[in-house]
Amino acid sequence: MVAQTRRMMPPIEYVRLSDEAAGLDGIIAIHSTARGPAAGGCRLWTYDDPEAAMRDAFRLAEGMSYKNAMARLPLGGGKAVLRRPAGDFDRPEVRRALFEAFGEAVEKLDGRYVTAEDVGTGVSDMEYVALHTRHVAGRTALPGLAGGDPSPWTALGVFEAMKAAVEFRYGSGLAGVTVAISGVGNVGAGLARLLHGAGAQLVVADIDPLRCARLAEETGARIMGIDGIAAIEAEVFAPCALGGALDDATVEALRAKVVCGAANNQLAAPHVAEMLMERGIAYAPDYVANAGGIINVAAEYLGESENEVRGRVMAIGPRMRELLDTAASDGLPPPVVADRMAEELMRPEMVAA
Repeated sequence: MVAQTRRMMPPIEYVRLSDEAAGLDGIIAIHSTARGPAAGGCRLWTYDDPEAAMRDAFRLAEGMSYKNAMARLPLGGGKAVLRRPAGDFDRPEVRRALFEAFGEAVEKLDGRYVTAEDVGTGVSDMEYVALHTRHVAGRTALPGLAGGDPSPWTALGVFEAMKAAVEFRYGSGLAGVTVAISGVGNVGAGLARLLHGAGAQLVVADIDPLRCARLAEETGARIMGIDGIAAIEAEVFAPCALGGALDDATVEALRAKVVCGAANNQLAAPHVAEMLMERGIAYAPDYVANAGGIINVAAEYLGESENEVRGRVMAIGPRMRELLDTAASDGLPPPVVADRMAEELMRPEMVAA
């Protein structure tokens, strides 16, 4: 068995968030500032208890350190995780109070953490955060500058990564290739449209049947149930929902020989990477493929243009091909190679260079 290289270092700093009047309950985790301020979105989710939220924050913050390093961004890794309040939370005044309180908490960190939207949050939430801190991105885009909803950039990066992985595994382009997409929210649907434009055949699944129906009408996709989509006859499986989609049973059922999707933390356990390799499945490490969103967030925070975002996102494909070639040459699972590359980029001497 090949050992994973990730060192699983705990955050260098974390802050518990609590403001009962505003409904704020969560945590900001700063995993690394080796390359610059810790950057990572603000996730709003229903957690059973504060400890579950803390575990998720730590895991996601670590992932952002590796993602930002591999994207060659001048940023470290961090994450905010907020517990969704019970009751009628989505009334505008209630939601605004929570995100204003969150903005005040971000400001107290003096720029060590830069936030943005993530699962459960959006542009309007970040505008409330911005009333109290400048250390926020994912806001309404200004003409010619990066900003706004990062999901189209995430979708484009995954599309470019998938092109590289399909060419690596099959020696072909995407035209005529069947791609099974599990999860067609903003990113998954954006990816589906790009694939449709490239001539791919689509099979889609989502917990929301209306999403699937709308996308099928637009792209001609076939609709499958979530439970069965990983096992269908397809060249590519694209996990684009929440993490942990690739477990032992799913990998055993896979017929696709390429896995490339937008979801974070796709591997349910480290050994799954070895299972994929043993079955001859080319796995595109998620945090390399889905870096388009954080690239856009970074550019917005740094005052860069959309053209600069596009250039960085288009580099994801060649980077993925290099990674897959190296993994094949070294006989290692691609996530092991990706982690080693990221850790090298986080070394102080590499940052200084």
